[in-house]
Amino acid sequence: MKLPRKYTLVEICKLIQCDYIGEPTHGITGLNEIHMVESGDIVFVDHPKYYEKALKSDATTIIIDKEVECPTGKALILSKSPFDDFNRLTRHFMPESNPHESKNQTIHPSSIIFPHVFIGSNVKIGENCKIMSGASIQDNCILENNVIIGPNTVIGHSAFYYKKKVDGYHRLHSCGGVHIKENVEVGALCTIDAGVSGMTTIGRGTKIDNQVHIGHDTQIGEHCLMASGVGIAGCVTIKNNVTLWGQVGCASNVVIENNVIVYAQSGIGKNLEEGKTYFGSPCGEAKEKFKELVALKKLPTILDKLTND
Repeated sequence: MKLPRKYTLVEICKLIQCDYIGEPTHGITGLNEIHMVESGDIVFVDHPKYYEKALKSDATTIIIDKEVECPTGKALILSKSPFDDFNRLTRHFMPESNPHESKNQTIHPSSIIFPHVFIGSNVKIGENCKIMSGASIQDNCILENNVIIGPNTVIGHSAFYYKKKVDGYHRLHSCGGVHIKENVEVGALCTIDAGVSGMTTIGRGTKIDNQVHIGHDTQIGEHCLMASGVGIAGCVTIKNNVTLWGQVGCASNVVIENNVIVYAQSGIGKNLEEGKTYFGSPCGEAKEKFKELVALKKLPTILDKLTND
């Protein structure tokens, strides 16, 4: 999420009433979570396990719950609760909109919007799009030209990102959106979650079947194919020409390289190499997995033989 202008460290700290380490005029241009940070961004960290990752990231301002050595060229914001203070900032710069007062919509006149479609604020819809009945295009979404959205699909719902506290789970406020590039088709009853502070992206020419879920901040490349029931967690990178057949599930922070095929009902828990075909849960190269299934089928006969001998 980019801020409307460059803010100084002092200005940001006044908003959340926190102390800081760094130059008072240190510039801040955005807010982002750790997977999406760029130079000029604020990121938060509230666990020693992730201090080093945050401090060494591209973020130049870190909200942190412990006073540590500040890296050169960066600034620290000292907070008792970095999660809560990050939420205060995102809500300040991107408050939740009133669904009855959606504004800043740009919809090309050639696009067809069916009855009973909801369109939120800060939405852009390009040429020759088709948004079918019951679909919800929520805040901060971009649909490029020739995009089709099936009935009852939700684009841009809040990220599934929570912190467990004494009184239960607290949601991290989503201030990102979804960017669907040209010639993408999304089927019925799909859900594509907004980025926490950036954009979940669906690449040009990708085709998505019915009842597919794509988590926050996931980046999907060009000309991918996803069959019904696929579930993709947050912060996944899927490159170009990837095919995921029915009911494939993918864990977060995985990278799937170009031209990968994953057969139905497989579970992806680690990075997949370019140009290979995978199967199983946890998935492996399909040829090897099929050999394992053949061997497993022979196991009762082998055990009977060993027992009788």
